[in-house]
This record gives sequence, structure tokens and C-alpha cells, in this order.
Amino acid sequence: MTPEAGFRLRHKHLLGIEPLDADEVRLILDTTESFLEISQRPIKKVPTLRGRTIVNFFMEPSTRTRSSFEIAEKRLSADSLNFSAAGSSVSKGESLIDTARNLEAMAPDMIVVRHSAAGAPHLLARVCRSTIINAGDGAHEHPTQALLDAFTMRQKKGRIDGLEVAIVGDLLHSRVVRSNIFLLKKLGAKVRVSGPPTLVPPGLHRLGVEVRTHMEEALEGVDVVMMLRVQQERMLGGAFPSLREYFNLYGLTEERIKLAHRDVIVMHPGPLNRGVEIAAEVADGPYSVILEQVTNGVAVRMAILYLLSGGVVGELAA
Repeated sequence: MTPEAGFRLRHKHLLGIEPLDADEVRLILDTTESFLEISQRPIKKVPTLRGRTIVNFFMEPSTRTRSSFEIAEKRLSADSLNFSAAGSSVSKGESLIDTARNLEAMAPDMIVVRHSAAGAPHLLARVCRSTIINAGDGAHEHPTQALLDAFTMRQKKGRIDGLEVAIVGDLLHSRVVRSNIFLLKKLGAKVRVSGPPTLVPPGLHRLGVEVRTHMEEALEGVDVVMMLRVQQERMLGGAFPSLREYFNLYGLTEERIKLAHRDVIVMHPGPLNRGVEIAAEVADGPYSVILEQVTNGVAVRMAILYLLSGGVVGELAA
């Protein structure tokens, strides 16, 4: 069901997928279609957010998410301020709240925040007047990644309802897996997850997914395979014997991909580790839509910025 003209997001902030209902998710995906068309024009800039100021407040390293937000803001004609922990007062001991309040004193309309602590965007939403967009908080959620993943699935498969999706890898440290589970379940997909027992969070099955210990069982007959990065920087050690052993048991190879449906698509949120969670020939092969995810990420973030600024269905400024 497509949202009717005039429908808008019911939330001021985008803190996660979990608070959104299915209609709001569909609204974002439908609006993304229009912005993807704009991104394919010779002149990609529109005046939609002219006069708006957006702060990109990234307290963790990022390439794809930060860059795509910056490009999205420029294409919408917004003014951007890029802020990171390195070289800022955060490195001098200033608290998150004090830093945010100082940024807000400059009267931004939106703050895009990535932080290593789960719940950091929610904290800012309580103390800031600006609209807060979660660009990833700890191992909690990464809503814009899940939205671009869903858009890519719908683009390639024509639907999400009824799809069989396997998510494989480091489930314990991934904010991507939580947001994708919330979104895919809302839109009617069936989700299987698999990873080393040491990297599967307890109780994950309570989110309505099938947990498979063996990767081969998770891949059997699925329409979509989403591989997750092994986040060694978040591990204390001992999660698995070695990277070679990990690849032998949970790496996506050409042989394993044959277990999936014949028109399967392979996804990865990046950055990917070739030869660890995915073989190079699969990452670069005919099933891969990894680079298309990056392309779609700009359009999805344009749609989110537009909708959170008050945009509604049927009123997109071209």
C-alpha cells in the first residue's frame, strides 16, 4: 500500500527504525524514487532545503554514511557544517551534551549524529531543539542504512513482502542487523541470521528471526544475502580462532552462493573485508549490488532530509 498524497512522517527525529510504522517506511522508500531520479540528472542540485543548516556530528569514523549525507545536503542546497571528534573540544573533555548545546547555539535545523554509545542520538533529541538523525549509535541502530538496503531490495526484486533474507556475520556488534530486522519484519520479509555462536547476541530470535548456526542452512533458497563486516575493533579477542577459520566457516564463496535462489542478490553495508566475510569474486560478481547500495544511499538520505524538514507526499520540489 502506497501512502496517500499529503501523508508525512509522524516523528520529528529519525532515531531508529523501531519507532516507525510500515506506512512511514514506505513513505521514505517511495520518496527516494523521486530523489534517485534527481541524482541521475546532468545538474543534480535542487533548491528544496535552501536556507536550512545541517550539522554532521560524527564521533566515529565513517566514509559512506558521512559522504552520502554531505552529498545529499549539497544536492538539496542546504548549508552544512562538518564536525568530528578529532581536533574538537570533545578531545579536550567536553561532554556530548555540552558540545551539542554549543552547536545548537548556532541555530542548525538538523543534526546528523554518529556516536559509539548506543542511545546518544536519543539523548540529543531530549536536549536539543534541532531535528536529530541517527547515523549509527554503537551496536544499537543504523536506520538510514536499513532504509537504503530495503530500497535496493525493492528496486531489484520489485517487493519486500515475502522475500527470504539471510543476514550473516558479526551479529553481536552490528547496528545494521537490528535496523534491518525491524524494517524487514515490518514490511513482511522473512529473515534468517547466522554467525559464529560467540557473535550471536542472546535472545536475537525474540525479534522474530530464525537463527541458524551453520551458514549453509541460512543460505538455502534465499532471495537476498546480506553479509556483515567482522568488527574486530569492538572485540576483546577470542570470538573465533582466526580470520582464515572465520572465512572457512562463514565467508560467502561462489560455492556457497549456489545454495541461494538462482536470482539472489548479495549485499554488504561496507566497508567489506575481502577474504574474510566475502570472497573477491562474489563481491565483484553478477549477484553483487554493493555499489548500487552506495548510490541509493544518497537518494535515501535526500528523502529523509526532505521529509524531516516537513516535506509531504506529492509536494516534492524539483
